[in-house]
Amino acid sequence: MSLVAIGINHKTATVDLREKVAFSPDNIHEAMKSLARLTKTGEAVIISTCNRTELYTNTADEAEVVRWLEEYHQLSHEEVESCLYKYHGQAVVQHLMRVSSGLDSLILGEPQILGQVKQSFAKAREAGTVAITMDRMFQNTFSVAKRVRTETEIGAAAVSVAFAAVSMAKHIFSALSATQVLLIGAGETIELVARHLKDNGVDSMVVANRTLSRAEGMCKEFGATAITLEQIPDFLPQADIVISSTASPLPILGKGMVEKALKQRRHQPMLLVDIAVPRDIEAEVADLDDAFLYTVDDLQSIIEQNMASRREAAEQAEIIAEEESHLFMEWVRSLESVDSIREYRSQSMAIKDELVERAIKKLAQGGDSEQLLLELANKLTNKLIHAPTRALTAASRQGDLNSIGQLRTALGLDKN
Repeated sequence: MSLVAIGINHKTATVDLREKVAFSPDNIHEAMKSLARLTKTGEAVIISTCNRTELYTNTADEAEVVRWLEEYHQLSHEEVESCLYKYHGQAVVQHLMRVSSGLDSLILGEPQILGQVKQSFAKAREAGTVAITMDRMFQNTFSVAKRVRTETEIGAAAVSVAFAAVSMAKHIFSALSATQVLLIGAGETIELVARHLKDNGVDSMVVANRTLSRAEGMCKEFGATAITLEQIPDFLPQADIVISSTASPLPILGKGMVEKALKQRRHQPMLLVDIAVPRDIEAEVADLDDAFLYTVDDLQSIIEQNMASRREAAEQAEIIAEEESHLFMEWVRSLESVDSIREYRSQSMAIKDELVERAIKKLAQGGDSEQLLLELANKLTNKLIHAPTRALTAASRQGDLNSIGQLRTALGLDKN
């Protein structure tokens, strides 16, 4: 049995090429069936995301798989070959476990890839391109990814700007659940901030956005209130935390607006986190008493600390992936030994059946039963010891003591 994996990812290929070799949900079933036809066992799984396309097959020729990928997407060999990475045997298993655990991701330890791998495996099952080996390999991989999350801290320290902003707020306010938050913007970053805040018990959120309908759509998920940018001065005095991320070319919060809000708050402190580039909040706001302004640059230290924590956890995860891939290959080899045992037994039984059949025919023709029984025993013995005898003779002539020792053990000559 030979496992083969080829692929490209964000490290080896440009976005343009990754788009060209991607498989859409509409064609991936047929693609896997087509790829599986190249293999002896009919097994193939394709993982296709924005950052990677990988083909996993069993008992397939690597060069043939590469040609299939090129022909399927109508690409030249020169376009694809230099961007491909290729794995065989245990390296295939270890790579899949690393990918699923987030060790090969653009953001180290990101959890989304595991869900994408699970979806790809489910589609392969639907397409009928999964048999015993691939099934066991992917199921083991999912267990390993879960073990990595449980036994290491690879996912504990998030490394997004959104999470860093919320982490900053947690350092300043002992209980986020008691705070009122004003979010400015309604893009992906602010949506992620809102999710982190919600997870930390924040119930009172206001979302200000240039387009009210966009803010309203996001507010439904988090139970927040939507307002326009023009309404910010009315809500700012109630805000303990302000987090802003828009695409505005000019600042949205000026020093004067914040100063007025602080007076209305009777100088209760206000945390302002500006994660926009260019800035949403005037730098002069930092000069105000009771206003604590942080920018993307300030959050970078939190992100770097968390990345260092993830890299340390990744070293533990790498050990787990290596150990588990080794165990999987032991299981594969046990399958191969079972096949060998089955084949050896079948061969021996065939020899026995042939000789018994001959003896029965001679017995029916009036042959001497005692003589036929002795003849059967001698012929069966000679047939069964023929191949081991040849192997022992060849090893002896070559002085191959290691092979002689293994053969003696296999034949039961060395009991100990």
